[in-house]
Amino acid sequence: MSWISLQLAPLVPPAEGPLVDLGSGAGFPGLMLALVTGRETHLVESDRRKSAFLIEAARVLALPRVKIHPARIEAATLPPAAILTARALAPLTALLPHAHRILAPGGFALFPKGRTAEQELTDAAGAWIMRTERFPSRTDPNATILRLSEIRPAGFHA
Repeated sequence: MSWISLQLAPLVPPAEGPLVDLGSGAGFPGLMLALVTGRETHLVESDRRKSAFLIEAARVLALPRVKIHPARIEAATLPPAAILTARALAPLTALLPHAHRILAPGGFALFPKGRTAEQELTDAAGAWIMRTERFPSRTDPNATILRLSEIRPAGFHA
């Protein structure tokens, strides 16, 4: 899992702004990216046992800029995110409403996706408009990393 997470690091610019990881689980990719970037990072995990692990992992790794949110995504109070990540959490149709709500202007989402990436983009196309960039996975030839920006519902004018 750490290699899957670390392949995202080159896609994270050195600029400031919080990183938010949804459905953090064991901390992949959020905790790993916090470790290598030093960025302010918010990990959202509703499972209390996993959240307790993340709190202890952040303490042991001496990551004072990591904040754990033991809550459902909808209930978490989060800052506008420069970067949003989620690995193996949900299909794009479920992630995009969160991304639209959480991302700061100019922010982007990094979503590692398996072989269903293109179908997920097709499924989301009717309801969502976004800029889409694809990067090949370094760990799985059938996987893709999606970098999505300018995410808005179809028909939404900002």
